[in-house]
Amino acid sequence: MKKYDVFVIGSGMAGMTVANKCASKGLRVGITDELPYGGTCALRGCDPKKVIIGATEVRDSAMRLKGKGIDTVPVVNWRDIMAFKQTFVDEMPPKIEKGNRHNDIDTYHSSAKFLSKNTLQLGTDTIEADKIVIATGAKPRVLDFEGGYLALSSTDFLNLKELPQSLLFIGGGYIAFEFAHIAARCGADVTIVHRGKRPLENFEQDIVVHLINATKELGIKLVLATEVSKIEKRDNHYTVTGTTDGKEMTFRTETVFNSAGRQPAIFDLELDKSGIFFSKEGVAVNEYLQSASNPNVYAAGDATDSKGLPLTPVAVMEGHIVASNIIKGNTKKVSYPPMPSVVFTLPTLAAVGLTEAEAKSQKIEYQVNYNEVGNWFNAERLNVKEYAFKTIVDKEYHTILGAHLIGPNAEETINLFAIAIKTKMRINDLRTMIFSYPTLSSDIPYML
Repeated sequence: MKKYDVFVIGSGMAGMTVANKCASKGLRVGITDELPYGGTCALRGCDPKKVIIGATEVRDSAMRLKGKGIDTVPVVNWRDIMAFKQTFVDEMPPKIEKGNRHNDIDTYHSSAKFLSKNTLQLGTDTIEADKIVIATGAKPRVLDFEGGYLALSSTDFLNLKELPQSLLFIGGGYIAFEFAHIAARCGADVTIVHRGKRPLENFEQDIVVHLINATKELGIKLVLATEVSKIEKRDNHYTVTGTTDGKEMTFRTETVFNSAGRQPAIFDLELDKSGIFFSKEGVAVNEYLQSASNPNVYAAGDATDSKGLPLTPVAVMEGHIVASNIIKGNTKKVSYPPMPSVVFTLPTLAAVGLTEAEAKSQKIEYQVNYNEVGNWFNAERLNVKEYAFKTIVDKEYHTILGAHLIGPNAEETINLFAIAIKTKMRINDLRTMIFSYPTLSSDIPYML
């Protein structure tokens, strides 16, 4: 049996952060991952996705400015952009493992299962650790209907050697919209089938409606209030069956993708043997990100049932808190700052802080500023149709409670709103700031 001060399950940003910080303080640390080291964001999520989006941004910009100084719209070469993406992915695992060796972190490549409160089984190895950290992230939700296993995952999309002529996405969340926009701009016929009446339910619907317009304008078929019940493989295509208002309908497509959300990757860890409380939302933790039932265990990132959003920067922050509490004892409580969330479509949708419904439920006296501003200079110079904002202001303190944007550069502009919310900057201070002009952020004073 091998013994450690700290053993980490999962090599994503949360797990890496804990392992390296604890090792830097002289603790004996081990880490394992059954997948290549780097986690979802670096290998199977936001980073490779953003590389691919870069090519579609060029095409989108050329399309909007065709006849306004641009004569030729470029075609995205799928093989080339995937090869470029792979250069970022391939370098990550060996880079991380080299860092582990440099920091004297023992590295394993196996799934882990709990044997007791502080022991694990890793293949043929038995591990005992004073503290065990669960940082296993999340994985696609299982489609528990006939033929559900036939649907490919977001990882599969990011590794397509050739782009299919037609794609269907099951689920109307950010993964479906982002990948649908990529595929449509690369020439594919795309359908999104969503069980709810509204897609992107966690975002402000006054802003989502603009993304829906842009999505349909792109030629993507958006089918709402439709419950998928079956996927069948037929020769060289798939038939997807769904039900809308009691009526059955079918869709024919070359490829089907599961974009019905993600769930914590904890259900194969045999947590019951360790006395760890958990739910479908993740490992139950206290304010120190320590297991609510097993003091030997901590959790960070998407595997945790916390108030943190499933975002990479949040996972890093939680990793630092867990490491600090392991090293110094439970002295650091988790406190979440405003967490910007972005749907990397074109146009980009971004949000931070409270929605109007949340402000209302908290009985806050608030004011809403909402406007469609496709006639503003920044929209017209870029020939952007969908440009809108919705800001929510505290009427008593004159501070920003929430900001919701769609339009060019929204993923950057939203960060300034996050700063303003965190620092409780009064809206008059924002209005009187001098912004560089003409930039997208120079529109902020007019959004308040």
